[in-house]
Amino acid sequence: MTSLIQLEYIVAVDTYRHFVTAAEKCFVTQPTLSMQIKKMEDDLGIVIFDRTKQPIIPTEIGIKIIEQARTTISEAKKINEIINDYSNSITGEISIGIIPSLAPYLLPLFIGKFTKKYPDVSVKVVELLTDEIISQLKKDTLDVGILVTPLQEKGIIEEVLFYEEMKIISNKSHAFATKNNIKTEDLTSDGLWLLNNGHCFRSQVVNLCSYKTGVGKKPLFDYESGSLETIKKLVEIEGGYALFPELAVDTKSSNTITKQINKTPLREVSFAYTRNYSKKRLLNILSQDIKNAVPKYMLSKERGFVVEWR
Repeated sequence: MTSLIQLEYIVAVDTYRHFVTAAEKCFVTQPTLSMQIKKMEDDLGIVIFDRTKQPIIPTEIGIKIIEQARTTISEAKKINEIINDYSNSITGEISIGIIPSLAPYLLPLFIGKFTKKYPDVSVKVVELLTDEIISQLKKDTLDVGILVTPLQEKGIIEEVLFYEEMKIISNKSHAFATKNNIKTEDLTSDGLWLLNNGHCFRSQVVNLCSYKTGVGKKPLFDYESGSLETIKKLVEIEGGYALFPELAVDTKSSNTITKQINKTPLREVSFAYTRNYSKKRLLNILSQDIKNAVPKYMLSKERGFVVEWR
């Protein structure tokens, strides 16, 4: 009879593709983990992992077994959620992945209050790019992602949290500093600073700026950053302009000018989780706390249009 522990072991090996690392994550010795997986293979009469490959990969039948194992483990976790719901207690663990263009600006608005309000909930937050969040959600190494949608990703549920306006920050010497009624067609202007590849906000900016004829010339030197704060400093000191998500804009800055774009482009910020998600009650509470933390007008997309990035 295959045990839940054995299922957890094969999922860990599939996740980390290394027996020693998987054993460490499962808090057992490597021989114990290997022995249990070998026993499971012998009992089922199949080989789950091809041990001749480096890193280790699952066999064809192993892929199907591991997929079912993830579903079984997720369903088993629901038992604790049922008990928590019955006792009306808010306990447990939740792991959150959040994209870098949101983390520094959104997390401080809610995470401290949430952990103080629910001290029996263990919260782990990790900053990841969107593709990394999606991968970890599918592997069940993350409970929920906070990212920009729509994703249109099979097996991932999206639940909108709020809509964040995309604004311009420009150097005082740039033409945008004195221009009113800036249109999307104007965003082909020279001097645009961008995040580097892999960031969904970069893709949104490129999509928006390519509305007509494509992005104009680059700034004084070719530089793409993974940090919005770095880009903000470059705009201040070197000139040019950048598009920023609303929460990241510092309206009190004396070194840059903030401008709105005509028709109000928005980015849709959402929770993302798998269909096997077993912590729905905790997720609902966290979702409501985030919505309460942002300005109320950000809960509606009626004020603009959503810019897709995929």
